[in-house]
Formats: sequence, structure tokens, C-alpha cells
Amino acid sequence: MNKLKHTILITGGAGFIGSNFITYFMKKYPNRRILNIDKLTYAGKADNLTEVENLENYHFIHGDITDSKLVNQLFREHDITGIINFAAESHVDRSINDAKAFGQSNILGTLTLLQAAQLDWDKKGELSNRRFHQISTDEVYGSLDSEGVFSEETPYDPRNPYSASKASANLLAKSFGYTYGMNVVISSSSNNYGPKQNEEKLIPTIISNALAGKSIPIYGDGKNIRDWLYVMDHCKAIDLIFHYGQTQATYNVGGSNEKTNIEIAAQVCEILDELAFSRRSALSIDSFKDLITFTEDRKGHDRRYAVDASKLTNELGWKPTEDFTEGLRKTVEGYVQKWKQTSLIH
Repeated sequence: MNKLKHTILITGGAGFIGSNFITYFMKKYPNRRILNIDKLTYAGKADNLTEVENLENYHFIHGDITDSKLVNQLFREHDITGIINFAAESHVDRSINDAKAFGQSNILGTLTLLQAAQLDWDKKGELSNRRFHQISTDEVYGSLDSEGVFSEETPYDPRNPYSASKASANLLAKSFGYTYGMNVVISSSSNNYGPKQNEEKLIPTIISNALAGKSIPIYGDGKNIRDWLYVMDHCKAIDLIFHYGQTQATYNVGGSNEKTNIEIAAQVCEILDELAFSRRSALSIDSFKDLITFTEDRKGHDRRYAVDASKLTNELGWKPTEDFTEGLRKTVEGYVQKWKQTSLIH
């Protein structure tokens, strides 16, 4: 894969992880051409890509990966040498309320991409050389008790429509590898945090609600555990896996930072107490922690996720470098800065 030098199709590149990856990737590989197709739903924002939008080798396509006519047209017009598929509906609560949209984007969309790539690359005699990288999640493995971690050999056991749709997409990708000899690789990461994340996710919700003086909702008893990974560490892992990962392999990407949801909420509030002191005073509260409230647990709420990333470390030399406390502080600082700018405007 180190010969892959030409046009990379990135899907969902206006979203949280995708936009961070494109910015990182184009700085590291200034001679690559990037096609970014994104539907620009609630989770995708054109503003996430201001750093690259004027680069000559960056091209944005406003479109849907389930649109086979559009996807096939991209393959006809461009010599696409690799695909990194970030595009997905990814909010669990939304999947519980409307599972159909997740089947459309995550399953049908992935299948549309796989079929277009398989046909184009097979015609060119490049099926085993060009790479399809499926971006996935540790949620496909289900839920853990207090002990153990997910490995790449852990059987899939998804518990909600979102994770089920991602497991389905992964199996489709693998099937194209087995059936057609397609060069497929899958990476499954733990919870990401960092800049540009959609407001509905846990950490941005805590920050935005706190600054707005609203209650900070925490599901159940707040003791559900997630393994947190800084988004830029994830981007570096994807880079390595895309270029050097073994064909048909799956790699888990984790931060080795297991935290309960209530721990995350408390830590974010402590940072806000310092960074947004004047706002806290205006709200007449001793701490933003006073806004934390417990709400009814959501359906199918997995208790604990934790991944073993040793395969990625041993084979490709990756390991996370961002200290969680420092990474979280940088993340909160970015949101507070944006909030202050917005407050001045309004």
C-alpha cells in the first residue's frame, strides 16, 4: 500500500473524525488528491474543512453514498486508488428512534461503494492493489462486564440499530474481500473526543448545556464505561492501517482511557469552572457540576466498552500519545473559545 499515491475517495469527510483526518492527511501527504463526498446532514459541516477547502488537490462533492449513479460517476471521472469510508449515521439515540436511516446510510451506502469499487478496480486489474478501508466502532462487539476487553477475534454482538448496521457493513466489506479478492481492511475504534465533534455527543453536550445554564443529562446511574481516544491519535492510526494494514484484517484502536460517564461530566465541569468563571458566576452556581442531572437510562445501553489495541501496536507500531487530561482540556478550551466568540457576536 505504500505505492498508493493518487486519488483517495473519503466519504463522510465533513463529519467529526473525517474532517480531522482530511486535515491531517493533506498536511502529511500534500501530493495526494482527495475527493470528499458528504451528504452534509446534521453531523457534517462544511466549516470543518476551512483549512483545506481552497487547496487545488481537494475536491468536495455534496452527495449521498447510497446514490449509485453519483458514486459510479466518480469512479468514471477519477482514477480512485483507495477509499476510506467514514460516512455513517452514528448517533445511538437516533438509531433507536429511526433505525431505517441507519440501514440506508451504513449498510446500503457501504454496499454501493463496495460494488462501484469492485467493478472499477477489477476492470483495471487493480482489485488486489487498491484499498477499501472500512471505518467502524467497538460497539459492534456488544457490551462488557467489569472485566475483559474486546479483541479483533471477539464475535460481533451488537445491541442497538446503530451498532447492528455497522456490524452489517463490516461483514459486507469482508465478503467482498473473500468473494472477489478485494483489498479490504477494517478498523474499529473506541469513543473519540476532540475538536469538531457533533453537539449531540456526550462531551459537547456537557459543555454546551453547561454554558447555556441548562441541566447536564446523564443516563441511568452514570456508571456506564467507555474507552476514550483523542481524535488525532485515531487519525494517525487510520493512516497506518490504510497504508500498511494486512488485507482482510481488522484492527482495534483504543485509548486505554476507561472512564464512567459521570467521571467525564465531572472532569469537564471542573475545567469549565476554571475557563468559564464569569459564566458560572452569572448563573449563580458554585460549580457547573450543580447542573448534572440523572435521566432515565436509554434502551439497550451497553454497560462497558474497552478494546485491546495490541495488534495495532505490535504490527504497525501505533500507540496513543495524547494524555487524556491534556486532550480533554484542549477540547473544552476550543468549545469555550467558540462560545465566547458567539456570545460577543450576539
